Amino acid sequence: MKRFLALMFSLLIVSIASAQNLYNLVPTPPMGWNSWNLVEKEVNEQILKEIADAMVKNGMREAGYQYILIDDFWVGGRDNQNRLFPDQNRFPNGMKAVADYIHSKGLKLGIYSDAGPLTCAGVTGSFGFETIDAKTFAEWGIDYLKYDYCGAPEDVETAFTRYKKMGDALRATGKPIVYSICEWGHRKPWLWAKAAGGHLWRTGGDSRDVWQSNNFTYLGIMEIFDQQEGLQQYAGPSGWNDPDLLMVGLYGKGKSSSLEGRFKGCTTIEYRTHFALWCMLAAPLIVNLDVRNIDDTTYQILMNKELIAIDQDKLGKQGYTILRKGELQVLKKELEGDDVAICIFNRSEKPVSFNFNIQKELGIWFPLSVRDASNNKSWKNVKKVNGILQSHACIVYRFNNFGK
Repeated sequence: MKRFLALMFSLLIVSIASAQNLYNLVPTPPMGWNSWNLVEKEVNEQILKEIADAMVKNGMREAGYQYILIDDFWVGGRDNQNRLFPDQNRFPNGMKAVADYIHSKGLKLGIYSDAGPLTCAGVTGSFGFETIDAKTFAEWGIDYLKYDYCGAPEDVETAFTRYKKMGDALRATGKPIVYSICEWGHRKPWLWAKAAGGHLWRTGGDSRDVWQSNNFTYLGIMEIFDQQEGLQQYAGPSGWNDPDLLMVGLYGKGKSSSLEGRFKGCTTIEYRTHFALWCMLAAPLIVNLDVRNIDDTTYQILMNKELIAIDQDKLGKQGYTILRKGELQVLKKELEGDDVAICIFNRSEKPVSFNFNIQKELGIWFPLSVRDASNNKSWKNVKKVNGILQSHACIVYRFNNFGK
């Protein structure tokens, strides 16, 4: 293992030095939409165009949601030259035509494949065809690849080798393509994913549309959130921990996230907290609800400019827990220009009051002005923050210097 880690470290140094321009594709966490929970195997050209149109019309593109990501089920097979082609019934004009349309809307297109012979859904994967598939994606105009790990060996050495092979193939095309490593955190990809060429890497299993599942197989938002503890040192500009998709606004309607109705979704309060926590984690903000028919409450959650600014902060720091007090959990995220974001989160099933001394308990010592990023309020000369949080609610404060 020591020899393997030393090899990965040397490869990381070489990769960064030789391909710095391709590593700068995501200086902040990517934002966008993914097809999986809304449409699964029904993903098609028309739906993708409608999603793009909606994201332009409703302002999501201007807010930073720039990627439209096609998940599993899109592949039709390989032609007589071993080139992938999309399902011809659902993508009658081919994938380049889809990319051209998405680009014409000022958005970017992502696609999905697998490091095994077959994807998780059982359609054609990329194992053994990495070079030709990377070239094909580049020729189509693909901007982002989510690369899964179904049907592949369990050991970390094989995972690294397979992911690096695709990472090298993507870089060799010369086209900037964001590389999302999706092996579910089983082999600790935060230790090696950058050396394999990755720009982001999943830190856990698939998230479900439930606050807490209490089931090891099906992870709820809280199980996913707790898996992020201790990983903050591995996140930063152009290399992000990925705790999976945002469940915000699904309300039990996602096909996979609800397991066809087994999970009934979360409350509005829980979705607000979910979004705020992902922003504190500097996580990718990838939604998978129907943005063509988004309700006002969900829209306000996903379009909170102050929380998005915290997620997209150029310093690139991931938030981390600094304090637990009963059922309250407090996270801190350092921001550009010496600003600090603090999230106070009530994990309990009952309302809980809080009263924190900013200097002694939160460790912020400079003269303060305070912005409530959750509710758009401001104060000056504040020494304490206090209030009452409903069950599963949180509040996010942004602290900054007076002289700024």
